[in-house]
Amino acid sequence: MRSSLVSSFLSLALLSLALTAPSPEGPVAKGVEETLSIQTSNPTNQGAAAGATNSEEDSNKPTTFNGAKVPPMRELNGEQFDEDTKDGYWFVKHYSPFCSHCIAIAPTWQTLYEFYYTSTPVPSAPQTAVDQNSLNSFHRYYKFNFASLDCIAFGTACKAHDVNAYPAFLLYKDGKFVKKFTGPRNFEGLSGFVEETLESIRPGSRPKDGVKLPEVGASGVDTGAKPEILAEKDKDAAAGAAAALKQNQQAAETSTATESSLAGHESLKASKISESSSKPTKTPNPLGTSVPLSAESFQKLVTTTQDPWFIKFYAPWCHHCQALAPNWLQMAKEMQGKLNVGDVNCDVEFRLCKDVRVEGYPTIHFFRGGERVEYDGLRGLGDLISYAKKALDVGMGVQYVDAAAFKKMEETEEVIFVYFYDHATTTEDFDALERLCLSLVGRAKIVKTDSAVLADRFKISTWPRLLVSRDGRPSYYNALAPKDMRDFRRVMNWMQTVWLPIVPELTASNSHEIMDGKFVVLGILSRDRAQDFELDRREIKNAALEWMEKQTHAFQLERQEMRDAKQLRIEEAEDRNDQRALRAAKSIRIQISEDDKKQVGFAWVDGVFWERWIRTTYGIDVRNGERVIINDEENRRYWDITASGGYIVPSRTSILETLPRVVAIPPKISPKSTTGKLESAFFHVRGASTGHPWISLGLIVGIMVGMALWGKGRIRRAKGLSGHTGGYFSQLDGKEGLLSGGGANGKVD
Repeated sequence: MRSSLVSSFLSLALLSLALTAPSPEGPVAKGVEETLSIQTSNPTNQGAAAGATNSEEDSNKPTTFNGAKVPPMRELNGEQFDEDTKDGYWFVKHYSPFCSHCIAIAPTWQTLYEFYYTSTPVPSAPQTAVDQNSLNSFHRYYKFNFASLDCIAFGTACKAHDVNAYPAFLLYKDGKFVKKFTGPRNFEGLSGFVEETLESIRPGSRPKDGVKLPEVGASGVDTGAKPEILAEKDKDAAAGAAAALKQNQQAAETSTATESSLAGHESLKASKISESSSKPTKTPNPLGTSVPLSAESFQKLVTTTQDPWFIKFYAPWCHHCQALAPNWLQMAKEMQGKLNVGDVNCDVEFRLCKDVRVEGYPTIHFFRGGERVEYDGLRGLGDLISYAKKALDVGMGVQYVDAAAFKKMEETEEVIFVYFYDHATTTEDFDALERLCLSLVGRAKIVKTDSAVLADRFKISTWPRLLVSRDGRPSYYNALAPKDMRDFRRVMNWMQTVWLPIVPELTASNSHEIMDGKFVVLGILSRDRAQDFELDRREIKNAALEWMEKQTHAFQLERQEMRDAKQLRIEEAEDRNDQRALRAAKSIRIQISEDDKKQVGFAWVDGVFWERWIRTTYGIDVRNGERVIINDEENRRYWDITASGGYIVPSRTSILETLPRVVAIPPKISPKSTTGKLESAFFHVRGASTGHPWISLGLIVGIMVGMALWGKGRIRRAKGLSGHTGGYFSQLDGKEGLLSGGGANGKVD
């Protein structure tokens, strides 16, 4: 109905104009033709006109601003919206080609895009165009994009983001909605929103007094001039200036080096100072309390900033939440001036808790910007404070260390990830490194260095390189290509295999990670005997280091034997001049991994704290002395005696003499079960079938064949009984009346 009214109105307008216009070529007639063309043409074709320059003729052509070429603004495809906006920040204008407000603001939107696209975070020579592939380009520095979306052509996409009026300006990060622009729809308002967002992305990087804005439709502006009205920015001036200066120096050095070096090879020397651009700009938790958060305040304070937050999601009726409350408030008090602490009532903020995927109460998350990690430790006051203190380092980013600082750190940290870089390491590499911090909270430290002393110690010959040092013993992440160093999931998968100490303490939060899928040498110790406790831990650690050394040597020896065998085949084929055999020998691949065999781990447990579990599971009372068991959780069995019949004790000799006999297939020492007889029999059969798969397969096939033959014999015998002439009733002797087969009427003489 609406379209018919519009058509009628336009028809009347045409008629009146035709009657009053002096000439069909006049400006009024021309305006009507343009109006009709907008109304009747394909809305998608008019999208760029209303969304960008308001000129279909120019919207698909590059423009020029401050002497730099500006490509057409990105016109998003609503059907691929998530895919198009999955990387970085996207400030999107949702519009209608028929909306007068959209058409009116289009020149402002276009000039805003041109101004920021050609701007340089690091001040360069006046009116000098910057290469958009340079690290000093706006897009590379902030990963911030401008785009438009035609809501007439892609109404479903706009409706999915609750766009009900045009124009609507929404900010997205990595495909997820962040916030909506609600300020005045003019150049100053839009620019203020962009400036606020850029400052949150790179704190301290924007000019304190603001930027000089161009006139709408202008083709340039003096970037070195101060704005007529100075901006009042809520940030730490000293920290912001220091961070901005450092970032500017880095980008300026890189830009100069790029111009004088081979094209495409860009580098950025990393900062050696402890301050980071992502450092919080305000004093965290000034009152020492847990701040109640709503959906609005959560978005403003947590998701759109880089400030670290420790947040509890709870329900008032939850007994576990009520028990946690005193410890949570005391922890918040302890973290005054150090770490932001908050809480969310999920009965009130149901939608927010659903978005965070809260599945039980209480749920505790540590947030930094749009990323988070769940806290799954114990809920005691000491546990919460310990985790919160470890999380403080995340707000500082990856710290730089030299040889002296690293040596001092080794005295207090059991696990340290070290990232080695040089002058050719790029910003993409450092950005990927920063993403790793959050996942390591409460588990391990991660630092970066370009120290030649440390590189020589760990025999680093290629950069960048990532390793983990556990008690001074390095393990290396093997990256086959530079992109592997930026593959977050691959790096994290490797980190998860090595982020535990060589001999960690077994707790409720890490028990599955330690015990599942491997043999575990578990020391049952008591802190009550402090001197013996430290001595026993040292003995277990020495046994672990020696066992790992032997396994590494055996692995290398086995791999070398396979290489020697391959080389021998190649030489034999060459001696016989057998090209076919030579190709076959060269195609042999040495595929062997340390993970092919069931691994052995080491750990210790507090025998006093976990006394009941240890006594009921292993029948051991730590009050009678420290003990060691070798546990196989997968098969619910364990060993607690040596080959000579004595108990395994926290001694390097006792452990290393017993362990090879336990991991042998089959074990040379009889195990004990941690379960009942029926369950034990099941795991025993499963273990035997795993250890001897071909024998197990033969037994299964034999049983199936036997059952088939037995069933076939039963069927044959059943058919034999029913195959005699006359069947069962033919054997009757005529004394059974009607069944005797008399005359036709069933009568007998």
